[in-house]
Amino acid sequence: MKQLHKQMSSKRDDDTIPMSQSSPYSPKALKHPRSLPRSLHYLFREQRLLFILVGILIGSTFFILQPSLSRLSPAESTSLITRSVSSTNYSPSRMSFNYGGGKTGRVPVGIGPRRLRIVVTGGAGFVGSHLVDKLIGRGDEVIVIDNFFTGRKENLVHLFSNPRFELIRHDVVEPILLEVDQIYHLACPASPVHYKYNPVKTIKTNVMGTLNMLGLAKRVGARFLLTSTSEVYGDPLEHPQKETYWGNVNPIGERSCYDEGKRTAETLAMDYHRGAGVEVRIARIFNTYGPRMCLDDGRVVSNFVAQTIRKHPMTVYGDGKQTRSFQYVSDLVDGLVALMENDHVGPFNLGNPGEFTMLELAEVVKEVIDPSATIEFKPNTADDPHKRKPDISKAKELLNWEPKISLRDGLPRMVSDFRNRILNEDEGKGL
Repeated sequence: MKQLHKQMSSKRDDDTIPMSQSSPYSPKALKHPRSLPRSLHYLFREQRLLFILVGILIGSTFFILQPSLSRLSPAESTSLITRSVSSTNYSPSRMSFNYGGGKTGRVPVGIGPRRLRIVVTGGAGFVGSHLVDKLIGRGDEVIVIDNFFTGRKENLVHLFSNPRFELIRHDVVEPILLEVDQIYHLACPASPVHYKYNPVKTIKTNVMGTLNMLGLAKRVGARFLLTSTSEVYGDPLEHPQKETYWGNVNPIGERSCYDEGKRTAETLAMDYHRGAGVEVRIARIFNTYGPRMCLDDGRVVSNFVAQTIRKHPMTVYGDGKQTRSFQYVSDLVDGLVALMENDHVGPFNLGNPGEFTMLELAEVVKEVIDPSATIEFKPNTADDPHKRKPDISKAKELLNWEPKISLRDGLPRMVSDFRNRILNEDEGKGL
């Protein structure tokens, strides 16, 4: 038995292969190349051949149509691509085609014209809201900045649903960061009642607000338009006033916060232009009237119209022989846009050279609203200019601009707006 056990043990030892001599991996059997029937079977399974043929057909169609598309005229090519895009729920208005030198080619679909992004400070105010309407109407994207000291949301409510309009409640005395192409800087109280209410705030708006907007223009490379005023001429010794006239301004009077503030704003604009290369434009605005003016803001046209509608006497300060020139708001807006799009820095007088005394203006208001209206005389206010009439020959020559709407044509449009707001009690009765 012992011998048998030894023999069997010896046999197991001989059959056992040492691990150190065995290979850790066993070689895989080589695959035989597929035969043609197996390849065809793979191709026909799950409709693979159909997908291959469809791909070849689409590619062939593209290369066949591309030369014929390039031979189309610009109008035909635009029409063809527009129909194609509209059928796939794209908006044709987002596309733009540029055929440089009359040559045509493949048109990149979905690349539209780059709209201007424009900031309008004080855009909820009287002039600003009309300017915003014009910019939105021509297809630009507009950002309005306003602190609503004199501006009204009602002036812009019709634009709230427009995707190209944005409203930011912000005071320009504080900096703001935006990416824009143009800046229309209108932010500042413009009527005596409003700018005298807080004179320190008025001059801060003119100085700090203008500094902040010029700084923004410098950072982003935007063109900057400053709306200055005919008040920079003060009580003028030159008549009519040209842009070369330096003015006759009281630096310590009640109106100085506005007059000298605007003069300082012009200085800042020119210093940024000369020193930092900022593209600036300067407009000197003369008396303007029209819909959306603030009721009871102290300006003569709005005063006369509101008083007459309310059956109150029209208030004439002094002897009523002071003269003013009145331009309709749409004429001013056209002038501002023309200046912004032009290559001339300015300053430019923007006003209507038609000159009226206060008594003559009162007679026109009576003709339009109520012939039975009366006049009440009161002492004149301090530093009130005796004469004001713009010389607009520079704007005519370089901007091809001049006002089109006379006082007798524009006043009824303003009266209609004032009557609706007064009778419907849309605004308060004063500050």
